[in-house]
Amino acid sequence: MKTKLKYVVVVLIMIFINSAFIFNENKKTVTYNLPKKGAIATVPTEMDVLYTPQIPLLGKSFIGFKQALAFKESQIDYNCVNTLGYLGKYQFGRSTLKRFKIHNTKKFLKDASLQEDAFMALLSVNKWILRKDIKRTVGKLINGILITESGILAASHLAGAGNVKKYLRSWGKVNFKDAYGSDIEHYLKKFAGYDTSYIKADRLAQI
Repeated sequence: MKTKLKYVVVVLIMIFINSAFIFNENKKTVTYNLPKKGAIATVPTEMDVLYTPQIPLLGKSFIGFKQALAFKESQIDYNCVNTLGYLGKYQFGRSTLKRFKIHNTKKFLKDASLQEDAFMALLSVNKWILRKDIKRTVGKLINGILITESGILAASHLAGAGNVKKYLRSWGKVNFKDAYGSDIEHYLKKFAGYDTSYIKADRLAQI
């Protein structure tokens, strides 16, 4: 009887050890820095993969495009200010805000509607600036990347329409990378295929 009991105990211990091993083997540890007030939360690159399932619920719709880009920029935080001073959900630079006659950055951070309007206006301006390049390159491959309108608009939000134009017209020979290591090609790939037909090209877009 004691022998059988010992056998059962050993078997149970082995099952527990194996289960624990399998769990630890598949466990993924994510390390991040808790942001101080007014700073951006820093998340490892692999978090893009882990969080992506939250975004595709909106599919490739325009709303999906906005939310996916906002997540990449600020993790959808209207109050976010990064270490370079870029502001809000879509990380606007102060010079871009002045283009739309926004001078009070504190008010801008507190006004979600104003941020959304500024984002729409900037998309319209960038689409106008890049209208010829969109017509010329959409559907073609550059450095193995399928060029789409949404990818171009997302990349212009990162690098500015002028730098995206240089990239497209040099056929990928001139690239741009920001201070955090994101470049035009990453945005062209990550934000490809969304429906941005809703955006009207407008050189004089205002809020």
